[in-house]
Amino acid sequence: MEPLFNQFGKYAVQKAIDALRENGGGQVRIPAGVHETVGLELYSNIELYLEAGAVLSFSDDPEDYPVIRTRWEGYEQDSYRPLLYAYGQQNLFVTGPGTLEGNGQHWWELHRKKANKAARPCFICFERCENIQLRDFRVQNSPAWTLHPLCSSNILISGVSIVNPYDSPNTDGIDPESCRNVRIIGCYIDVGDDCIAIKAGTEDADEQVPCENIVITGCTMNHGHGGVVLGSEMSGSIRHVSVTGCIFNGTDRGIRIKTRRHRGGALDGMTVSGVMMHNVICPFVVNMMYYCGKDGHEPFVADPNPQPVDAGTPSVRHIQLSNIQVSGCRSAAICLYGIPESPIEDFRMNNVSIEMVDGEPEIPVMCASSFPMNRAGIYAEHCRGLELKGLVMTGVKGPEKQFVNVEEI
Repeated sequence: MEPLFNQFGKYAVQKAIDALRENGGGQVRIPAGVHETVGLELYSNIELYLEAGAVLSFSDDPEDYPVIRTRWEGYEQDSYRPLLYAYGQQNLFVTGPGTLEGNGQHWWELHRKKANKAARPCFICFERCENIQLRDFRVQNSPAWTLHPLCSSNILISGVSIVNPYDSPNTDGIDPESCRNVRIIGCYIDVGDDCIAIKAGTEDADEQVPCENIVITGCTMNHGHGGVVLGSEMSGSIRHVSVTGCIFNGTDRGIRIKTRRHRGGALDGMTVSGVMMHNVICPFVVNMMYYCGKDGHEPFVADPNPQPVDAGTPSVRHIQLSNIQVSGCRSAAICLYGIPESPIEDFRMNNVSIEMVDGEPEIPVMCASSFPMNRAGIYAEHCRGLELKGLVMTGVKGPEKQFVNVEEI
């Protein structure tokens, strides 16, 4: 690769990819050293391999990224093309012990100034692709979401380290959206928004595609707004999610589910086991009145009266949490906010311990009816089939349970 770098500079990697495409595929190896590049487009049967000591540093000039039409935050809109992008391809590999550098600082500043002419680019987005492997590399300073497989299937993300500053805007770690058969194994994530967020588009997306069969195991999450998050974009429905053997340290929330009226879709089936959390605001949140983003503060979102049930009515059901230990929880132990026309159904906990500690009151749930809490117990509204078996809470100040329209098993 080195002569190619010398000859073509920041266009060298794309030149190498294009040459392999003409020959049916192969491997592009990035040698040790720092190598500048413009945005890259990957094609079928090609592996981008980062050798030890290699840093592939992406341009922060918006002119190096064409504006395309794609899905961003659940809506079809104009966006700068992701730094590493593929559309409609198969057998894609990004591997090796090197580093992908996103140089996101300039993008974050443009965002804060509202100076972008299109949505910021994700770092890696493979859209409508099949058979994807992302393994062993480090990725840092993403302009926006970091790994965003979209409407794709058969995805392995293993041994990847993702590091973005805690104050960097919307720099989620891994966001599979409307994908099928996803395995996220042994990753380290320390970011400025949700660590892992499973999504399925909004009510305004061009098509409603579910996100299903998701396995998350052996991952460590530091900081971030949530450890493993479902929603709020879930209009296509999220089904069959398993989280095992993970550690959350300093994430604002642990397991976090968020949606709202008019969004529609269902969360149907999630199991969480063998998880440890420390220093969290609230470890378990189900929020069906999420107020952030487009239409989030419309009156219908927080209306306490039952609304007509229609295609825009969301549902959350069949959640099982077991063998979980939480220490250093500050605000509330568990917050469940259903809606009267569609209560949270079949929420079960078994062998869960939660230690509450003193701190400044903080808002555990991003909805209009939540309020600052410290060392609160369980707050639940509109739940049907709530089972709390082997739940141990210590350090709770005030009543352990505050229930409104809750049916316990």
